Amino acid sequence: MGTTRHRIWVWIIALLAAAGVGALVVTLGYAHWQRRHAIHVGAVENVVLLPWNISIPARVDTGAATSSLDARDIKVLPGKKEIEFRLPERCGGQLVRRKLHGWRVVTSSDGRSEERPEVQMEFRFGDRVIRTHVTLSDRSRMHYPLLLGRRTLSNRFIVDVTQTNLLPPVVATPGTP
Repeated sequence: MGTTRHRIWVWIIALLAAAGVGALVVTLGYAHWQRRHAIHVGAVENVVLLPWNISIPARVDTGAATSSLDARDIKVLPGKKEIEFRLPERCGGQLVRRKLHGWRVVTSSDGRSEERPEVQMEFRFGDRVIRTHVTLSDRSRMHYPLLLGRRTLSNRFIVDVTQTNLLPPVVATPGTP
């Protein structure tokens, strides 16, 4: 009787160990696959803002959690969950309307916290199209109109902060789709 119970426990422990080793192998294999398929980017890259095909420089910042886009005249439209804003002149001055995803409290690089509207945007980044959430703020005092943070970059890109413009040039096609 004792030996049967002992065998059952040995089998249970063996199965659990095999499952643990299998999970570890899968995790390590996925991490290796991710490293091989991630795109290497520099600290600054050009992106194309879709669907307007506006080429803008972006600062790739692994220290920032969220991405941020330079926006002016930000207005929440009454009765709708939409927001309207204008891109700055250096980005074409386009009037943009997007669904308001929500509000996010962001601590800026100077330590001040502020609540910012968050919208979903699409960018062409190298040969990939990325759909991500960005907060909207006046970045006129910043050198780059777009900051790409960790949440946008995670599991897709490897950042080499010693380089810039590692991606092939992105050319904006003329006209609005």
